[in-house]
Amino acid sequence: MEFNINIMIAEIFGTGLLILLGDGVVAGVLLAKSKSNSAGWIVITAAWAFAVFVGVVVAGPISGAHLNPAVTIGLAVTGGITWGQVPEYLIAEFIGAFIGAILVTVHYWDHFKATEDKGLKLAVFSTGPNIRNLPLNFISEVIGTFVLVFVILTFGTNGSSNGVTIAKGGMAALGALPVALLVFVIGMSLGGTTGYAINPARDLGPRIIHAILPIPGKGESDWAYSWVPVAGPIVGGVLAAVVYVGVWRNYMGM
Repeated sequence: MEFNINIMIAEIFGTGLLILLGDGVVAGVLLAKSKSNSAGWIVITAAWAFAVFVGVVVAGPISGAHLNPAVTIGLAVTGGITWGQVPEYLIAEFIGAFIGAILVTVHYWDHFKATEDKGLKLAVFSTGPNIRNLPLNFISEVIGTFVLVFVILTFGTNGSSNGVTIAKGGMAALGALPVALLVFVIGMSLGGTTGYAINPARDLGPRIIHAILPIPGKGESDWAYSWVPVAGPIVGGVLAAVVYVGVWRNYMGM
């Protein structure tokens, strides 16, 4: 298997910036003695939206800015990319997520030390529900990711940039600002149940970093829940792709 290094670098930088800024706002709002402590849910959802904006601006012209395994797999289902391209995207997305989470840890190190609540420290890195009901939590992630991937697919086209074949059916298909608004409304409308991972790399990558780094006073990484923000988004992305191909593209003439 031959990887496209340009696509991988773009996805690493795009996903890394996404996690740095997204997990960064959560750290700022939740950790003790941060100037943005207790700023609230709207601040978190807005900053995550603009973190996506940054990631799309950086990676979009080269890789299409998937930044998310659910998007990548959804595009493979529709034929937007080949299944042979999927590994290079997934590897790069997780590498980027690892790097972003490490940078957040370093940036907020003193604030992790100043925070006593172990649950707040974990929440910087990964999502979790306020009402723990795994089947419904799973469904929440499926629904949120379905909306994300379906809207992206309705804008998707293939193209090339500087001689590098890309899949503009990624988040770059919408443009940086529209996809940021899409993520913002998903967070505001559907994110209150589970924290809207809607991205396996966004949750599992930082969760692994939480588990392996010597973060002061950290607790467990809640592996019993960890399958939900991985499986839910993948199922949601696949369902979005199936509905797009089977209904929207075939019957709506799109």
